[in-house]
Amino acid sequence: MRTRLTALAVAALLTVGLAGCSGDQTDPKQPLGQSKAGVLRVLAGSELSDMQPILDEAAKATGVQVKFTFSGTLEGAQTVVDGKADGAYDAIWFSSNRYLTLLPGGQKKLGTQTKIMSSPVVLGLPAAMLQSLGWQDGKVTWSQIADAAGQRKFSYGMTDPSASNSGFSALVGVAAALAGSGSALTADQITAITPRLKQFFAAQTLSAGSSGWLSDAFQKRASGADPGPKVDGLINYESVLLEMNAGGRQPLTVIHPSDGVVTADYPLTLLTSANSDARDSFQRLTDHLRTPDVQRKIMDTTHRRPIAPQVPLAKEFTDASPVELPFPGTEQAVDTLVSAYFDKLRRPSRTVYVLDTSGSMEGDRLQGLQAALIGLTGVDDSLVGRYRQFHAREQVTLLPFSTSPGNPVTLTVDPNNRQPALDQIKQTADGLEAGGDTAIYTSLERAYQILEQQSDSDPDRFTSIVLMTDGENNEGDDLNGFKSFVAGVPDRLKGTPVFPVLFGEGSQDDMNAIAAATGGKVFDGRSESLSDVFKDIRGYQ
Repeated sequence: MRTRLTALAVAALLTVGLAGCSGDQTDPKQPLGQSKAGVLRVLAGSELSDMQPILDEAAKATGVQVKFTFSGTLEGAQTVVDGKADGAYDAIWFSSNRYLTLLPGGQKKLGTQTKIMSSPVVLGLPAAMLQSLGWQDGKVTWSQIADAAGQRKFSYGMTDPSASNSGFSALVGVAAALAGSGSALTADQITAITPRLKQFFAAQTLSAGSSGWLSDAFQKRASGADPGPKVDGLINYESVLLEMNAGGRQPLTVIHPSDGVVTADYPLTLLTSANSDARDSFQRLTDHLRTPDVQRKIMDTTHRRPIAPQVPLAKEFTDASPVELPFPGTEQAVDTLVSAYFDKLRRPSRTVYVLDTSGSMEGDRLQGLQAALIGLTGVDDSLVGRYRQFHAREQVTLLPFSTSPGNPVTLTVDPNNRQPALDQIKQTADGLEAGGDTAIYTSLERAYQILEQQSDSDPDRFTSIVLMTDGENNEGDDLNGFKSFVAGVPDRLKGTPVFPVLFGEGSQDDMNAIAAATGGKVFDGRSESLSDVFKDIRGYQ
C-alpha cells in the first residue's frame, strides 16, 4: 500500500470526532479533566446535542457551562456502574435511567434526578398507508400493529435495542402491551409472547445504532438518495418524527398506540460522587431549564414535550397524555427480552467482513483486528459486550484480502450449539497473516458476489458488509469501477450497506464515497480501538 500520512492527515486525525459543546470543543469519547466551578461535566446520549443552543443561552443566564461527553446508553451505564464516572463526570443525561437503576450498584451512583423534557416512542406511517390499513382515526393497539406486521402489510425501521434507547423502549413497550398484564414484565411472560413478538418484528427491514441515523437513512431511501428499498414507516421518538415532518420531508402520521407507550423522560442526574461546586451548578442549571420560557423553547426547538405543566402543548402533539406502559422490574427480564430479540424475534443477520491483511497491517494493527473479531465471539463479558457478540442464527463470512481477495470462511451460529461456529471464527482470526498490497474495491465486489450466492437460498436476513482497511487501493478495480459494479447488483442486494472503518492511512474521502454509494456509514478506528468500533457497528447490522 502507499502511505500518505501528511501534515494535513495528522490534523484530520486530531480533529476527527469532535463535537460542539458549550465553550471549547471537546472529544466526545473522552472525560473532560478536573472539576471546575461553574462547569458541569456531563456524560450524555448523543441525541442531546440538539440541546446545545438552549445550553449556550443557559450558560449566559446561570453562569453554568455544560461540557458534554457523548456515549451510547449501554456504554454510559457500564461507565457508571463500574465506577469510572466517579470523578470524571459530575452528572449524566440519558433518555432514561430505568435500566441503569436495575443494574447492581447502579442506583447508589445516582443522586438528584431532574426530568427536563419527555418524548414517547411511537409508530409513524404515511397517511395513505393508515387509510389502507383502516387506522385513519389513529385508534390502534400494538396487537393490531403486530397482526398487520406479521402479514407484511407494511415495513418499518427501528434502532437496535442494545445500542439506542428508542429501539429498547419500543421493544419493551410492544412486549408489555402484548403481555397485557398491566404490571412489570417477567421473563416467563416474555417466553409466552415470543410468537406474537416474532410477528411484530417480521416487518422490520431497517436497523440502526442511533435514532438520528435511522431517520436520515429512512429519508434518503424515500428520496432515492440511498439505493436501498424504501421503508414504509419508523418506530422512533415522537420528537424525531415531528422534526422530520417539520422539515417537510416524507411526512409521517404519528400513531400513539391506545394500549400505551414507553416514554423517554430525560432526567438530568447528579452523580453521588459530585462535589459541592457541581451540586450548586446542577441546581442552578436545572432550575433554569424548568422555567416556563425555557421549557417552551425546548419544545419548539427539539419537539420534545415540556415537563412544566403550565406550558401548553403545541398543536403538533396529537395525543396530550398517552398511556404509559410498565417497565421490566428486574435486570433478568431485560436481559431475557433483549437476548430474545436477537436470537429469536427479528430477522437474523448476514455480514461479510472484508479484512485488510496487506503488509502494512503487520504487527499491532493485525493484532488489533484479531482482538476485535475475537471480542465478538463472547469473550467480552462486559455489559455492552454481552449484547454485541455474534447472535444465534447469524451468518458470518470472513474475507481477508491483500493483493487480491482471499478465501472466504462462512459460518452460521447454531442456536442449539453456538460454540463450534464461535471457535471457528476465533481460529480464523488467529490465523490471519499480513503481506501484499491492497485490493479494496475488487474485494468489496467479491463480498457482494458472496452475498448474492448466499441470498439465493436464504434471502430474508439483514445484510451488510464491514470493510476494514488501513490504506489506499493500489490493486484491482478502482472507485469508479466499484460504483458501476454496485449499480448493477441484483435488486435484492441494492442498498446492502458497506460500513467502512477509517484506520491507519486509509483515505477518508474514499471511505465516505463507499458509504455514500451503498447507504452505509463510516466508523472512525483512529480515535478509538477497533474492538470498540466493531461493537459500535453491530448496532447497524
